[in-house]
Amino acid sequence: MYVGTLSFDLLLGDVRSLKEKRSVVRPIVAELHRKFAVSVAEVGEQDLYRRAEIGVAMVSGDTGHLSDVLDRCERLMAARPEVELLSVRRRLHGDDD
Repeated sequence: MYVGTLSFDLLLGDVRSLKEKRSVVRPIVAELHRKFAVSVAEVGEQDLYRRAEIGVAMVSGDTGHLSDVLDRCERLMAARPEVELLSVRRRLHGDDD
């Protein structure tokens, strides 16, 4: 069994309130979950309206499949015009960890 995680540090575009932030972050979280069947949530920077941290996690029996899905999640985030992807942290954990 392998567990892969991604953490996206995002700078949001023209956002002036926490309510506007939610209207940007919620569709991103929903799309990642729907398209890739991963667990995803806003995991940090909840009190800052122009920053967001989104975490993605997935469990798989195959590291190739796991890496492929995480790569596609990262490409989707990088292509979103309403956010700037500042950094991505990726971790893979196996049974031996």
